[in-house]
Amino acid sequence: MATQLEKAQTLAALHAAPEILRVVNVWDVISAQAIAALPETKALATAGHSIAASFGYPDGTIPLDVSLSMISRIVESTDLPVTSDLDDGYDEPGETVRRAIQVGVVGANVEDRLRPLDESVARVAAVIRAGEAEGVPFVLNARTDAFVRGGDRPIEASIADAIERGKAFLDAGANLVFVPGILDAAVTRQLVEGIGERKISVIGLPGSLTAAEYEALGVARVSYGPMPQRVALTALQDLAIDLYKDGVIPASTRALN
Repeated sequence: MATQLEKAQTLAALHAAPEILRVVNVWDVISAQAIAALPETKALATAGHSIAASFGYPDGTIPLDVSLSMISRIVESTDLPVTSDLDDGYDEPGETVRRAIQVGVVGANVEDRLRPLDESVARVAAVIRAGEAEGVPFVLNARTDAFVRGGDRPIEASIADAIERGKAFLDAGANLVFVPGILDAAVTRQLVEGIGERKISVIGLPGSLTAAEYEALGVARVSYGPMPQRVALTALQDLAIDLYKDGVIPASTRALN
């Protein structure tokens, strides 16, 4: 079984590799086991939105203790590196990451929520110091909400903001800069040129580019946030509709537990 240090090193290497890292987000033990069982899976990423929904909380409002209780169970279910969604890091991002490391996490997304730049950079630095203090080279995917919280400002302003924040986060020790939003090729190219090749992380949403297209543009990682859970719940609801119409369980159903 890999040590936590080895898992952190593996996760960092996966982000630095020429091939884009594809992480299909999970939200509980059974979803983690289903994804971990696939030979293509190299690391697991938890979805904060999906974990919150599982416990009945709106995105971004789940108590840290509740979130970590599920993240801990996911970590215990696999020998793969696990990177977690820690929302905005809560009140003390350094302490939040220390607690995440204690349950076996080796990387995380932490949102800036468009706080003032100096405050956002200080929070990134606190995360990095926490990893150093715990002896784990913590892989921080520092998220900027330049697009998702940018309102109706011109896209050029959001691009410039994301680049400024991204470069500052990398200087403070982050491994990657996560820029969620539906990013087309032109915008993605500008972000990569401004922040760095293999330093950008994106989210795959309906209308986004494919992972291969992002890879060709120099993106390091693509994750899928709450979308895998939404796809699973859509399938569940569609099955229920069919069963209410006197349908049957499909013969292609696999036993995953």
